Amino acid sequence: ETGEDCTSGQVGELWIRGPHVSPGYADNPEATASSFVEGWLHTGDLALADDEGCVTIVGRSKDMIISGGENIYPAEIESAMAAHPAVAEAALIGVPDERWGEVGRAFVVLRPHASIWDSNSGRKLDSGADLPADMAKLVEAEILHFLRQRLAKYKIPKSLYVVPVLPRTAAGKIDKRALAEMS
Repeated sequence: ETGEDCTSGQVGELWIRGPHVSPGYADNPEATASSFVEGWLHTGDLALADDEGCVTIVGRSKDMIISGGENIYPAEIESAMAAHPAVAEAALIGVPDERWGEVGRAFVVLRPHASIWDSNSGRKLDSGADLPADMAKLVEAEILHFLRQRLAKYKIPKSLYVVPVLPRTAAGKIDKRALAEMS
């Protein structure tokens, strides 16, 4: 935001310039003016660099969720959800919240016939194609429990839904606008 370099481990927007970067958007002076400043392309990608200068993309600025003044990067939470052995795919969106401004809402697709242990009942649940509502709630609770062991409290989604499939854009990316409409 300020145009200053980030320190090692600090997240900031990735700016690039050089002979291989386009000078602007064809026939779109407004987009060029908003994305290019003094020859720098403001990519919209959020990144951090380590002490050796290696850059890691952590998300997109437009996807960042600000909850209670804390920045939440959906890619980090999605990666943590995908680490659960029963989760095939995961997505996180921000939804309005009266208290926090915005909170995370998660959507997961389960692996076919993945087993999940319900610590409350001592039962092993099979993800199957169509989970009854009571079992879906148990699966959702188990995944949230898994996340609580791996993420800071403010990063835990306030809600999580098991869905059969995540909607996709024509380009094959997860359609987060469609997820917001499903909410």
